[in-house]
Amino acid sequence: QVQLVESGGGLAQPGSSLRLSCVASGIDVSTNRVRWHRQIPGNQRELVAQILSGGTTNYADSVKGRFTISRDNGKNTVYLQMNNVKPEDTAVYYCSVGLYIEYWGKGTLVTVSS
Repeated sequence: QVQLVESGGGLAQPGSSLRLSCVASGIDVSTNRVRWHRQIPGNQRELVAQILSGGTTNYADSVKGRFTISRDNGKNTVYLQMNNVKPEDTAVYYCSVGLYIEYWGKGTLVTVSS
C-alpha cells in the first residue's frame, strides 16, 4: 500500500523559509518521478517542481531560484526547500509519486503572511 505524508507547512512571514517533506512508503522515490504541486482553494492545481529518477529537476517559473526540490533516498523522502517565500505562495502543497500511476498525499497548508 502506497502512502505519502506531507509535512512542514505552517505560517511563514514573507521573505522567510520553509522546508516541506514528503515521506513515502510502499513506493521508492529514488526510482520514480516525484512532484510537488500546490492549490489555492477554488483554483487549479499548479505543478511547482519535479525530480525525475535520474535526478533532473524542473521548476515552475514562479518559484525558480527560490524553491529547491531534493530527495533523500535513504529516508525515502522528498523535500521542497522554499526560500524567500511570498504571499502568493500561500496554498496547500501536495506531493505525488509515480508516472503511469500517480499517487498523492493529502497535502500540507502553507500560509505566507505578515
